[in-house]
Amino acid sequence: MFHVLRTAGFDIEARNHASAILAGDFGEHVENLVAALIGFRIGTREIIQSGGGHAEITMRLRNALVDAGWRKHTFVVKTTVDGEEREAISHEVDHVLWTDNGTLALEIEWNNKDPFFDRDLENFQRLHAQGAISVGILITRGASLQSALVQIVASVLQSAGISDVAELEDWGVKERTRRQMKNLEAMLEKQVPFAQAFARSLVSDKFGMATTHWSKLTDRVLRGVGNPCPLLLIGLPVAIVGDYSAASEEL
Repeated sequence: MFHVLRTAGFDIEARNHASAILAGDFGEHVENLVAALIGFRIGTREIIQSGGGHAEITMRLRNALVDAGWRKHTFVVKTTVDGEEREAISHEVDHVLWTDNGTLALEIEWNNKDPFFDRDLENFQRLHAQGAISVGILITRGASLQSALVQIVASVLQSAGISDVAELEDWGVKERTRRQMKNLEAMLEKQVPFAQAFARSLVSDKFGMATTHWSKLTDRVLRGVGNPCPLLLIGLPVAIVGDYSAASEEL
């Protein structure tokens, strides 16, 4: 069912019979999701300028999902004892699809702190236990994209002829954290070329190992976080960066 995505380089992991459930009850909707993912592209410059989990970089994908019927929804679970409400817990999910055969819940974690995976998986677990959702779906940066980020950023800077901070700011990159600036200065002092120095400082600060990406997600699922909810995990590949070619790895 996900052969098209795997062929295109996407990381795909299905847990707790998610594949059988999706194939049996949600085939048409899975096809629409696959089409949205296959058509999703970002630019190298967007990676440099992107922010957190709701960054502009994912808005095209989010909008495609909304157009296909996926809506933000807050589930409210109430506990009542002898007619008296004792507790109400809410679970907000960014993309929910209601169908005749059940309900799908989907979150996109482009670039948050990795504990957001715990929140999403535990939300899916609780909602599944209450019969509110059939499958939970999580989309994040895939392994190939994560490993190529430094090269992608360095490549676009070199192609644009950016060789110092002043040119970088003229190019439109003006907001940098103190940690990025400190790391950049340290590498430049060691004679690291500007494009590589900026790429390393940006990626380590903005897209580091403590952010949401494929290995952090699979680590949690392998530990059982989210069980027994059926889960579909999707990692976005380096191929979605439309104006970057791995063939330019001569930096």
